[in-house]
Amino acid sequence: MARARSEERRAEIMRATLEVIAERGYRGATLGAVAERVGLTQQGLLHYFPTKEALLVAVLEDRDRWDTGGGRGGDEEGAWRLELLGSLVEYNAMRPVIVQTFSALLGESVTEDHPAREFFTRRYTQVRAGMAATLRAEYGDTLPGGLSPERAAVLLVAVMDGLQYQWLLDPEAVDMPGAFGDFLGLLKGPSDGPEAP
Repeated sequence: MARARSEERRAEIMRATLEVIAERGYRGATLGAVAERVGLTQQGLLHYFPTKEALLVAVLEDRDRWDTGGGRGGDEEGAWRLELLGSLVEYNAMRPVIVQTFSALLGESVTEDHPAREFFTRRYTQVRAGMAATLRAEYGDTLPGGLSPERAAVLLVAVMDGLQYQWLLDPEAVDMPGAFGDFLGLLKGPSDGPEAP
């Protein structure tokens, strides 16, 4: 019972952290603000997460677990199917706070000595490998446009993350799932159907 309560409290802290980082960015977020949001003292929060950096890494790792179901891909057997990636983009469009937090942290992580820099560097290495495996499973060693899965994976990841920024800035103008579907259509190359007049 105590363990279940502790897990529930950790989940509350994680949700509050997402909200605070989405509002203020990592550098503007404080442990005090997170603690206040969940009705804890800062000391009480430190019982669950001993440092701000530990809390940040836990939030980022949880976001990845939600997105991948705990799997990372990276080989053909663990590769996602392209249509599942489309479903992930649709799912992200229903959870703007998580997307906003991730995007804020990603942007900040390129600065020197940011605590999330190592996480994102490692994550992108893994994600590119997973996307290359997905593309190889779908198209073999060469995509219709002539790119290798590894070269196309870099573009696929860039489109997914870039769409998130555009959507967050102007959700009325940017249909994130629709635009991602358009990109997947580009990867497939020209259709075999009759040409339009």
